[in-house]
Amino acid sequence: MSEAVVKKTRPKHLDLGKIRLPLPGFVSILHRVSGVGLFLMLWLLLLLFDRSLGSAESFAQYKEMVGNPLVKLILLGLLWAYLHHFCAGIRFLLLDLHKGIDLPTARKTSVAVLVVSLTLTVIIGAKLW
Repeated sequence: MSEAVVKKTRPKHLDLGKIRLPLPGFVSILHRVSGVGLFLMLWLLLLLFDRSLGSAESFAQYKEMVGNPLVKLILLGLLWAYLHHFCAGIRFLLLDLHKGIDLPTARKTSVAVLVVSLTLTVIIGAKLW
């Protein structure tokens, strides 16, 4: 008996514009991106924390820095990154416990992560802005 060798033709490169990523995959990628963003911007958060606690002069520098609209926008992005990373992290912990592994539940929890993180970002960001 001879086995026929079937050669699969695979693309030499992936066209990322044509790939349709499912929502759980999108949430997973955003979880990684938010973690990297929080790590890379940790220096800014520590600087702002240092300026807020040092002295009266450094607190004035802190207020001036946080009053800048660009810094406010960066802080709003970091707020979203933290909230998304937190919500998605809880989702992934539940997946590690084999809760919500089936496809319909995974899609629902992905939507829940996006809705909750964006809603909390809007609510907290509106109070802080």
